[in-house]
Amino acid sequence: MIVVGAGIAGVACATELFRAGVDVQIRERGRVAGGRMASRRFDGRPADTGAAYLTVDDPDFAEVVRGWRAAGLVREWTDTFVAYGPDGRREVTGPTRWAAPRGLRSLVEELARDLPVSVDRLVMTVQPGPTVDGSGCAGVALCMPGPQAALLLDPELADATRAALQQRWAPTLTAVLRFPRRRWPDFRGAFVNDHPLLALVCDDGDRRGDGAPVLVAHTTPEFAAGHLAQPTAAGPTVEESVRDLLALPDPAELVHVHRWTYARPTASGDGTYHLDDDGVGLAGDAFGRPRVQSAWRSGRDLGRALAERVLALRG
Repeated sequence: MIVVGAGIAGVACATELFRAGVDVQIRERGRVAGGRMASRRFDGRPADTGAAYLTVDDPDFAEVVRGWRAAGLVREWTDTFVAYGPDGRREVTGPTRWAAPRGLRSLVEELARDLPVSVDRLVMTVQPGPTVDGSGCAGVALCMPGPQAALLLDPELADATRAALQQRWAPTLTAVLRFPRRRWPDFRGAFVNDHPLLALVCDDGDRRGDGAPVLVAHTTPEFAAGHLAQPTAAGPTVEESVRDLLALPDPAELVHVHRWTYARPTASGDGTYHLDDDGVGLAGDAFGRPRVQSAWRSGRDLGRALAERVLALRG
């Protein structure tokens, strides 16, 4: 069985197959596992460049989070953000947000620790049968945004292609901003409403728990859409907007911008995953609310369905 994509959905899918005794391989086109639970190190310190945090209300996912917590990989961060808008600044409460001191990618790596993950492995096509890269398999799980999955699918796989193209996604740019010192008002995360550029700003030093003078800003889809070709060039504008929002006197000493063409699903199909009669499955957070938890549950459910299919074929 082939799982394409080593984000949390792909790893959760492969975990279920592995537990069922199904021979499984994960193929990831990037250099590391994690997907949009992405972290990058700057002078040895990690900063989250994809998902900002995770929330939990599913009992099964809560069990996974308890395991991460026991291993020292996650911490309860906050249930209170601030919101900036036309009426000024106010506090808003919500669910507990969990953060990862070593970066959210460390959580995916922990789940994938005993799984066969091949990175820098580009899958070019998924053909009827299905066959991936010429190697026969009982099924394939495409754990990635639908528009990316559709590019891999042979035209004869119409059911899977249709399901993939039902998804709609919005882009964002994520900017890591490191400052000489902490000079902003006390906050953990900030929703920025009705802003032409900013959507979310997180205090990464507070999120990580080390107090580093690092902010991570996520832009609006509209701003990102105009800068996907040259995301780095948007760095000064994002920095200026963050400094203006928080009245920061000092310029950032480091600005790093990451482009996410498919950052957040805005429309998808029904259920928690897709699996057609050809054995082609789709999973990810497009099947449900755009949450880490949704991606995990989608991958888990697809993995269980594929395992049942393999066992049925074995008779």
